[in-house]
Amino acid sequence: MKNIVVIGAGTMGNGIAHVFAQKGYAVSLVDISEDSLKKALATIEKNLDRMIAKEVIGETEKNLTLGNITTQTDIKKAAVNADLVVEAATENVDIKLQLFRDLDSICPENCVLATNTSSISITKIAAVTKRPDKVIGMHFMNPVPIMKLVEIIRGYSTSDEVSDAITKLSENLGKVPVTCNDYPGFVANRILMPMINEAIISLHEGVAGVKEIDTIMKLGMAHPMGPLQLADFIGLDVCLAILRVLYDGLGNDKYAPCPLLVNMVTAGKLGVKSGEGFYDYSKGAKAAEVSGSFM
Repeated sequence: MKNIVVIGAGTMGNGIAHVFAQKGYAVSLVDISEDSLKKALATIEKNLDRMIAKEVIGETEKNLTLGNITTQTDIKKAAVNADLVVEAATENVDIKLQLFRDLDSICPENCVLATNTSSISITKIAAVTKRPDKVIGMHFMNPVPIMKLVEIIRGYSTSDEVSDAITKLSENLGKVPVTCNDYPGFVANRILMPMINEAIISLHEGVAGVKEIDTIMKLGMAHPMGPLQLADFIGLDVCLAILRVLYDGLGNDKYAPCPLLVNMVTAGKLGVKSGEGFYDYSKGAKAAEVSGSFM
């Protein structure tokens, strides 16, 4: 796999493009927005500069990494010679299904189609293609350049050959691939999202405040970030979407999203991306304070 196409230039997409390019792969980063592509390149350069400051890489490696990335708004031009496509579009099942229909008709017969979905069924996505054996989940963790885990999810028809190839590729990226089967939320979010949801329920029911809940989980459970702050960084809309996938797919009330989460997303309070969630980020993420709504 030499030619890599990454669909989506958001937080996950630009991170995925970064790690592939840094390991010497030719990467085409695709997005419908030219502005999003410019922001993605600026983010990648900023992250590389941080690595230089920490003496992890040098200026030469930074320039080689940036040189390995091209941007494209035309998915047909980008994917026509792809060996691997990694889809990192928004966590919306209809958008993903249409993307995979399109990719299946555009990409070469032997091209592997991977998705970075954090919860949507790989089998369902594969079913809209004529190559279900070559569709696989490749779930990177955020921030991609730093986090080691890649959750590899096999759909019902994913071949051993493709699974082995993606596992080896992940290792070549310096990641630790861990394989699981295709059930709602996979492993990471099947365990993480109920914890976040329970933290929101605890806030909603007045058990404790935002800061208290996060402090207890950080100091008591040795978590680097409290669940409410983590939800803000993930995006409350993304958390809600994943919980709905879990609830719909497993039919268990324990996955039902907290009404407070639903209301916050409806009000546009999505966390870091909107400037406010459980915390107020108007002064920047490092200077975040508990949102006035919870004071």
